Amino acid sequence: MNELLTEVRDGRTRDAALLVADLDRAGRKEALAGLKLLRKEARGWDWRERTKVRHPLLVAGAGCHTGAAACAAWIGGQDLRDWSGIPHELLLKVLADREPVWLGDLSHRLAARPTATSGTDFQLVQELARIARCPLPVTASVVEAWVASVNTVRLHDRKHQTLIGVLREETDLGVLAPRLFDGIEPPSGLYWYDHGDAVGADGWPTVLATLAGEGLVERGALIDGAVNRLLRGGRPGDLRFSLAVVRALELTADEEAERVPDWIAMAADGVAPVAGHAQGVLTRLDALGRLTTSDLADVSASILFRTEKKLVRAQLVLLGKVLRRDPASVEPLLPVVAEAFGHEDMDIRERALKLTARHLTTAPASLREELAPAAAQLGPMHRELARELFGDLLDGERQAPPYEEALPPVPALRPLGAAVATVSELVEEVAALVKTGSLETTPFERALDGLIRHSRSDRTALTEALRDALAGQWWLEDQPRSQVDRWFTTSSPRGLDIVAAALLGRVSADAVADGRARRTDTGRCAHAALDRVLYARLWEAASLVRADRRAHPVPFLLATPTWHTGALDAAELVERLRTYRDLGALPGPVDFGQALLRVNRSGEDRVAEEAALLGTAEGDRLAIWLRTAGPVAPVLPRGLDSDHPTRGDRPGRGAPGARRVLLPTAEGSVTAAEFPRAFHWLGHARHAHGNPCYHEFSARSEHWLAALPQDPDSVAAWLTPTLMHGAEGGMRGSAWFLPRLVEARDGSAEGRPAGEATHLALAYGLGARHPEDRLSAVDALLLLAAQGRLDPALLGRELAMLVDRQLLKINRLADSARTAASTGAYRTVLAVLSSVLPTLLAHEPAPRGLGEILAVAAECAERCGPVAGEPAAGLAAAAGRGGTSQLVRQAGRLLAAWGGAAGS
Repeated sequence: MNELLTEVRDGRTRDAALLVADLDRAGRKEALAGLKLLRKEARGWDWRERTKVRHPLLVAGAGCHTGAAACAAWIGGQDLRDWSGIPHELLLKVLADREPVWLGDLSHRLAARPTATSGTDFQLVQELARIARCPLPVTASVVEAWVASVNTVRLHDRKHQTLIGVLREETDLGVLAPRLFDGIEPPSGLYWYDHGDAVGADGWPTVLATLAGEGLVERGALIDGAVNRLLRGGRPGDLRFSLAVVRALELTADEEAERVPDWIAMAADGVAPVAGHAQGVLTRLDALGRLTTSDLADVSASILFRTEKKLVRAQLVLLGKVLRRDPASVEPLLPVVAEAFGHEDMDIRERALKLTARHLTTAPASLREELAPAAAQLGPMHRELARELFGDLLDGERQAPPYEEALPPVPALRPLGAAVATVSELVEEVAALVKTGSLETTPFERALDGLIRHSRSDRTALTEALRDALAGQWWLEDQPRSQVDRWFTTSSPRGLDIVAAALLGRVSADAVADGRARRTDTGRCAHAALDRVLYARLWEAASLVRADRRAHPVPFLLATPTWHTGALDAAELVERLRTYRDLGALPGPVDFGQALLRVNRSGEDRVAEEAALLGTAEGDRLAIWLRTAGPVAPVLPRGLDSDHPTRGDRPGRGAPGARRVLLPTAEGSVTAAEFPRAFHWLGHARHAHGNPCYHEFSARSEHWLAALPQDPDSVAAWLTPTLMHGAEGGMRGSAWFLPRLVEARDGSAEGRPAGEATHLALAYGLGARHPEDRLSAVDALLLLAAQGRLDPALLGRELAMLVDRQLLKINRLADSARTAASTGAYRTVLAVLSSVLPTLLAHEPAPRGLGEILAVAAECAERCGPVAGEPAAGLAAAAGRGGTSQLVRQAGRLLAAWGGAAGS
């Protein structure tokens, strides 16, 4: 056994395998105990040493296990693997003396492990099943591993230069190929290729279709698998492979006709590429006479309400062909066409109305009566043609009720709630936060405060329960404490892990002192600066939970918020300071500094007097803060700073006059003399481009907002560069914080418009590249309007400025405006667009996407009536240009909705 352990420590995998083969059952059992201890010890080694022993440990341990379940768990251990997978050939050698039934059991257990996805895993499972003479276990892991194995062979085996060459020799091809469609996500290796396109001549879809033609794979199984996967839906990227297979197989008319309900379901609910393919199939089937009128009506009723205009237009074209070809189809199909009168796009409504007018003349009077209510949805621009078609049937429509703006309810401030009362409740919250690294304000703040409270009152019960709940955390295992110290002091805390580790004695006092000194300096940018405040709080809390209760009788944290936004009630802070005074406790400097930044500073003169009467330094400081402190970082008027020239072929940004629009901040009330070092960045004046940020901009932390809930405009100014990257550079996830920023409002600002920085941030968000970011900005816009704090004219000016400087694409703004309007906020959207339009209409030539903006504005004006004042300057000129472009038509529509007043 000692010789075996020596070979393992020296990294000699083959020698270790030979020694295992010479051991009897008792020897293997004894060796296994030593190998387990060595594996545990290796987890604390340097990564180079761990890498050297991984495979020897894996092979030796697998050979010494006598149970299939334990052996499978050992082979599947992530700490025994590296980038090359596992040494499957040596594993087969050390397992060669086992019974076939045992090997078959091991094969199935390995296949069931979600981590067994490398090519070598598949080769081991496949060979074990062959030796055991049992069917190959086919799981999602096995399929993923098979694809990886095929790609590896294709890359390294000179005999096979193409994918099809490798697959033709795969013994389990017929079993595995149809299972490629089972998972939510396709195996990642399907998009691996040497050259060319992944769906080209040597891509998996094309090759599978060829093999189906050769009879090596059952064609029907491939079709069923791919079609069923498309029916299950999902993200476009997850469906790309299945759709490519369907196209590569080139289904016959009979095969397509057998699946008409499937194509109808895809066209109705599938993502755009899938719906487009299904629509094309149904169009072909209709041309062959293999699609019934009833089926066409069913699918059209769904497609005509999709948002993809290309699909809707194509369906109207198909309906027009059928109506011309078959007069008998008028009665079942025209009611479906009339439903499109309510589509959000004016062009779609117009097409549907003209199609109806073309075929309604031959329809019975009963059908005209049936369609009249749908025509009532048409706007003023189409009302004349609608009256020609339906005549007196429209005259009897009821008077529309007065317009009412639909805005979301203003979220109420949610109290954080009472302190965590029991150890069991606290441990449950702490364990969840440590394992996920979550910084969600309410649970995080409650748990952090609870750790301080119960470390004073129930320390023994807390540590015992916490040790059990956090079992499995690497720093809680038998790691050298020096390694744990080094990890925590050289990396940023993920959350409560550092406090829990300090409480459980896994971090030394020296490391805590070092961490407080090293990890609480100020940052270079807003993200880093706000993070440093959090880190400083965590290290200070780690120090408190280690401290002796008699020497440091801190009963709770001062900075724990009162509400979910992070805001702290001033009267509550005074009561906490009174308790501190009575106990003779000294507040932690970082904790008190964070409390000051969170406290409500509006209208608190009475509370300031009570704070001054405490007779403590902290009470006096709070009183002065409540009476005199202004914004942490006052936002200065806009500054335009020249952007740096672009590199490469990226257009637009390097053009003369291209500018970034950002807002600087002035020196505020956070002074170096009164606040710890972690806060100093917040109080310094910041030039708009003075501190470039090298963070991963898509990162997010609710703490950034909860740290300064009374200064949302300052936070908006600091985080606007992130939004600028989302609008200009296409970074995903840039606008996540906007709704929370608007919600975390200063109580003194209630009813007053939000600041300029907030409006600028909102403007960037409305022009973000990704739809989910634009949706976050729309939510913030509607919430700001519901609070009565939106300045539509200011937001319009900010939007116009970003368009002028090529920082915002008009089509993205149109999409955001359309989304906001669809919620019922027509007047809000129209007020904003009315401020943008004069700038856009003055551009020569007219910017691309202006017609879309005009369409949204016209829709809003028709719904709610025009806003006060004259039509936007240049609107009449745009409507009078002549032609039938969308710009001209929508300008005329908006002008008509405005009452036809002349614009300059």
